[in-house]
Amino acid sequence: MKRVDDFRLKFGKSEFVPIVIGGMGVDISTAELALAAARLGGIGHISDAMVPEVSDRRFDTKFGKDKLRLYRHNIHNSDKSTIKFDLGALADATRRHVEAAMQAKRGDGLIFVNCMEKLTMNAPRETLQVRMASALDAGIDGITLSAGLHLGSFGLLAEHPRFRDAKLGIIVSSVRALQLFLRKNAKLNRMPDYIVVEGPLAGGHLGFGADWAQYDLATIVAEVVSYLKAEQLAIPVIAAGGIFTGSDAVSFLENGSAAVQVATRFTVSNECGLPNKVKQEYFKASEEDIIVNTISPTGYPMRMLRNTPAIGAGIRPNCEAYGYLLDGSGGCAYINAYNREVALHPDAKTIAVMDKTCLCTHMRNFNCWTCGQTTYRLKDTTRRLEDGSYQTLSAEHIFKDYQFSVDQKVALPGLP
Repeated sequence: MKRVDDFRLKFGKSEFVPIVIGGMGVDISTAELALAAARLGGIGHISDAMVPEVSDRRFDTKFGKDKLRLYRHNIHNSDKSTIKFDLGALADATRRHVEAAMQAKRGDGLIFVNCMEKLTMNAPRETLQVRMASALDAGIDGITLSAGLHLGSFGLLAEHPRFRDAKLGIIVSSVRALQLFLRKNAKLNRMPDYIVVEGPLAGGHLGFGADWAQYDLATIVAEVVSYLKAEQLAIPVIAAGGIFTGSDAVSFLENGSAAVQVATRFTVSNECGLPNKVKQEYFKASEEDIIVNTISPTGYPMRMLRNTPAIGAGIRPNCEAYGYLLDGSGGCAYINAYNREVALHPDAKTIAVMDKTCLCTHMRNFNCWTCGQTTYRLKDTTRRLEDGSYQTLSAEHIFKDYQFSVDQKVALPGLP
């Protein structure tokens, strides 16, 4: 009976344990979590979502306060088009975050950064280019392009000196999305180094519509692998979304995947950036507590816990401090929804906004509890303590359980 450890992910002459920890923001996939994966010979992600806020939290910078001070006069103005990010500060924050991780890296594995195209920041191209280029400047091993088609993202990096030596990959949820990406970038003569195929059971934003339940990861992976073979493209495929055990991973590795990307089980690791009280909510969740809704201003469906505080919270938009989802015209679906409810309830001290949420504020404060479909199984991976809480696990324990387990078994942690 094969184990994940019987396989290796190959980039050229280099080989890695075929386990990739996905990039969860805001600072949920911490540097510490990515470092654990790299030390064990796999690949870990950090996320660049709201990276100035991450820098403020980690390095005592003042990027958020400085931005708020500059635009405080606009707080009560519904027009957010004048709110811009300082590109120099954005580059500085990115470099700090990436450099700290890369300087601490040990072992033979790699650290990638997850870059979301949907973080449009009122200047989509300019801010994405700065985030990616600054990560490369700071020595990141690779960049995973996520939350968007990224049809122009390779072009934004084409003149960077590391464009052809850093590992660059793309997350897709269909063959068509991959075809569009490859066709758009054909003139650059630069193929992606890997393709993450993310299925409908993944956490957070989904690359599917309301019919997500009609799709399954194994079928999509098979279609992508078949397409690449027909096109004679030797690009590693990494399966992602709903892979809960080492045996689940082996089934993909035996059928064309070069590696698996996993995240849900690491949300309850000691190294994960979520507060312990949130990790306990994940442990306690039942299958019925996991929902897919459309409250994200991005327009993508999003999977989260039913009791997440972000649902229905009618807080004032805080674009002057954050504004990471402002489109190129300064618009955001949450601003529209909030203003609608204020107009309907002019005398109310508090309002509820049910159809959208202020994702920036809630993600920053760990009040949007996004999760994978298998989150309800987390309680089966650990021990219930005397006080009724669940024992969190080390990233190394979870990683090695994926790497060495067989027969759908999950190893429980040692007693605390």
